[in-house]
Amino acid sequence: MLIGYVSDELYSAIPDVLLEFIAQDGTSHETRSRASGTVYADLKSGTYTVILQKPGFGPKRSTITVQPGDSPIQFRLLSDRLMGYAWPKWVRSGEQSEFRVHSPEAYQLELWRYGLAPERIAELGWHDEHAPRATAQITPDGDYTQTGTLWNSVGYVSDTHRQFVTAPCRSGLYYFRARTHSGQQFSFPWIVAPAQPTARIAVLASNMTWNAYNNFGGRSNYLHADGLPPTPTVHARSEHKRYQRADHQTWGGTSYPPLSFDRPEPFCHVAFDETWTDPVEGRQACHLAPAEWRLLAWMEREGFGYDYYAENQLDDGTLNLDAYKVLILSVHPEYWTRRMYDRVKTWVSQNSGKLVYLGGNGLNCEVELSADGTSMTCHNGTISSLWPQGMHGQESRFAMRHESEAHLLGIVFTPAGAMTGAPYQVLKADHWAFAGTGLRPGEQFGTLSLHRRCPGGASGHETDKCSKSSPPGMHLLARGLNPDNGGAEIVQYDTPSGGSVFSVGSINYVLSLPVDHQVSRITANVLRRYQE
Repeated sequence: MLIGYVSDELYSAIPDVLLEFIAQDGTSHETRSRASGTVYADLKSGTYTVILQKPGFGPKRSTITVQPGDSPIQFRLLSDRLMGYAWPKWVRSGEQSEFRVHSPEAYQLELWRYGLAPERIAELGWHDEHAPRATAQITPDGDYTQTGTLWNSVGYVSDTHRQFVTAPCRSGLYYFRARTHSGQQFSFPWIVAPAQPTARIAVLASNMTWNAYNNFGGRSNYLHADGLPPTPTVHARSEHKRYQRADHQTWGGTSYPPLSFDRPEPFCHVAFDETWTDPVEGRQACHLAPAEWRLLAWMEREGFGYDYYAENQLDDGTLNLDAYKVLILSVHPEYWTRRMYDRVKTWVSQNSGKLVYLGGNGLNCEVELSADGTSMTCHNGTISSLWPQGMHGQESRFAMRHESEAHLLGIVFTPAGAMTGAPYQVLKADHWAFAGTGLRPGEQFGTLSLHRRCPGGASGHETDKCSKSSPPGMHLLARGLNPDNGGAEIVQYDTPSGGSVFSVGSINYVLSLPVDHQVSRITANVLRRYQE
C-alpha cells in the first residue's frame, strides 16, 4: 500500500531512502523509497515509529498512524549542508534572539554588523556536543512552510544548551557567520532596531519580500503559492505549473496558505569576503538583503545616520514614524500589510512625513500577518498576469483589495521593461534633486550598476511608472530607457501638510549608488533636503 513520499527541504523527491516501520508490538518492516520518493509497504492499521536513513541527509524518527483512506504522509529529510537563522529575526537593541543552526559537524559562529564595511562584533565560539551530529537539526514532516521549521525545539531543554545573543546597542543590519572545519560557510541576517530613536532617518528592511521569495520547505509565493502539490518534485521544469502553463498560473488559486518566517533564508546569504562595492551575483541576492546592504553602506559613506527596522516593526508600532523626518524603502518592498500602508500614507499626507522610495515593484501585494506575527499570508487573488487586464482592471494586487499604491508612491509597477536594465534620461533638469549634477534635459545618468541579473543601468529588473492614480501636481523628473516603454519613472511630489515623496521606481537603483556618481548625488540631495 502507498504510505507516503520522502522529500528534502526543497520538496524534491529523495530516492533510495531506507525506512524501518516499528509497530507497537515490536515487529519491524523495512522498505525503500522509489525514484519518485514514493514509499510502499504492507502495513496493518495502527501506530508506527518510522526511522529514515539516507547518506547525505540527516536521519530521523517519526511517529505515524496508518489507517485505510488516510492521505499519504510527506516525510521530510534535511540535507547535510550548513544553514541557520536567528529567531526572532528582528529585535530592538538589548533584546535577545536565539541562533538556530543546522550543521552535520562542529561549527564556529561570529556576529558581524554590515555597514560601510563588515565589522566583527562578537566571537560566539565553536559549537559541538558530546553525541555525534548533535548540532544537526530535524524538520517536521508535512508542509512546514506554513508552521515553521521550529529548530532548537528538540533537544535544547537545558539552559546550558540554549543559544541566545543580546542585540547590540547600535541599530543596523547584522549577520551571523557560521563556518565548519570542512569549509562550509553560511551567513544569515538579523535586523536590530534601536531601543529609542537615534537618527532623523528610518530605513525599512524589505523582510516581508525576503519571506515571500523564500522557498525553504518547498513553497514560496512563487513556487506552489497555493499549497504543496501531492507529490514531491522530480524535475521542476516539466512539473511545476509556473513553467507548464502559458498563463503563468503562479497566482491562479482562490486562497494561499501562510508562509512562516520561522525558516532559514538561503537567498539572503552574503559571502564572507564580499564587499559593498562588489557586483551582486545570482538570481535572488540582487533584490533581497544583500542588495539592501549596499544602501546602508552608501549612507554611512555619505554621512547619513539612520535607524534600521523590520517591516513587521512598522506594522506592530515599534517604529514610531512621528519620531523621524524621513522613511526610506529600498530595492524591492513588494509585500506590505494594509496597516503599514495606511500609517505611512497618513504620516506623509497629514504629519509632514518625507518618504523616499528607492526601489521597484513596491507595495504591490497586501499581506496579512498571523496573530502571533510568525507567518504571513499573501493576498494575491485569482489573476492571470500583472497587467491590469489580468487583475480585473486594477493596477496591482494591492489595488484589488485596498487602493493603488500609486496614491502614495506616485508610481506603480507594470511588467513592461521587466528583466532589463538601462540608464535614466533627464526630463526636468531644473528640479532641485538634480542640483550639482550638471545634468541637462535629455542627458543620461545611472549608466553604472552592480546588478548582474539585469545589467545595463539604474533603471531595471522591475520598474514602476505613473498611472491614473498618481497624485496631482507630481513632478516627472526622469525616465529609464528600457525597451518597450518599460523605463522606471522618477517622480517627486509634496503634500499640503508639508510632507513629500521621492520615488525612483527601480529595483536596480540602489545597486548604482556605490558606483554611479550622479545617482549618488541625486539621492544625497533628496536626503539632505528632506532632513531640513
